[in-house]
Amino acid sequence: MLSTRVTVRAQLTHPAVIRSEFIYAGAPIPSAHASTIADTPQGLVAAWFGGSHEGADDVAIWLSRLVDGRWTAPVTVATGEQSDGRSLPCWNPVLAPWPDGTLRLFYKVGPSPARWWGMWTVSRDGGITWSRATRLPHGILGPVKNKPVQLASGVIVSGSSSETAEQDPRWRIHFELSADSGRSWSVVRPASPNGVEPDAIQPAILVHPDHRLQALGRTRSGYIFESWSLDDGRHWGPVTLTHFPNPNSGLDAVTLRDGRHLLVYNNTRQGRTPLNVAVSPDGRAWSEVMELESTPGEYSYPAVIQARDGLVHITYTWNRNRIMHVVLDPTKVGR
Repeated sequence: MLSTRVTVRAQLTHPAVIRSEFIYAGAPIPSAHASTIADTPQGLVAAWFGGSHEGADDVAIWLSRLVDGRWTAPVTVATGEQSDGRSLPCWNPVLAPWPDGTLRLFYKVGPSPARWWGMWTVSRDGGITWSRATRLPHGILGPVKNKPVQLASGVIVSGSSSETAEQDPRWRIHFELSADSGRSWSVVRPASPNGVEPDAIQPAILVHPDHRLQALGRTRSGYIFESWSLDDGRHWGPVTLTHFPNPNSGLDAVTLRDGRHLLVYNNTRQGRTPLNVAVSPDGRAWSEVMELESTPGEYSYPAVIQARDGLVHITYTWNRNRIMHVVLDPTKVGR
């Protein structure tokens, strides 16, 4: 049984921090990683993949709900069990509130990121029960790590990426767009005018005025990448490197209701500590506002949302054995 005991940490003393806690403690799952969080009418829902170790056949998707101020005991909501009896690992869940009021869970199944495929399932009761899982169409992976965004037009834009299976794999980002609430998808790839671009995966999408979108994400080049769209994601400019460090690890970002943008990332080119929060008025000039973690260890793969009550919720991997949840008051994180 997973313990629902919550540990509230005192060391995060920044005035913006409202709450800091483990979603669960004392778990029999040796490894946990790649969390996601969503806000529903029934409350917050978090999920992650967990098992003996990343890539093991027993790795499944686990989920917990915040009920009456406490996280419920995590339960398995998806596995990689195949019709022939084999079991394959699950990867990178993404929770996404959908336009019809349901909650979708996207995740990947397969022996490796180069050979996985996209799956999705639906909950109509805030994550309590789930439909039978369905495989996404061929060529569509779904959001590969970070949440999709729904634009004012109703179009859903999902950041995705692929990895090749060579000994020295190539990484390429792409975007999956749907104008019919996910019944069909189209794939858009960023421009590559000179045929050379950084290896990049796992885009997070920020929404700017005048139909502009910005993607930020992970590279193997030591810095965060960015790409811009000027037409609501129908076309994307080249992938270029920013000045923000990246240690080949996932990040996430969100556009706040007041127009600012908030980024959660590892501010280093090596290792996965510290884990930092930065804000920006325009997606170009960023100010670091706090460290969520700074001690030795692995603090990685953040997910960040702004809930309907205006608060910012961040989850992330804590030393590969637990998932941390931090709540921020965005009015106190700086400009």
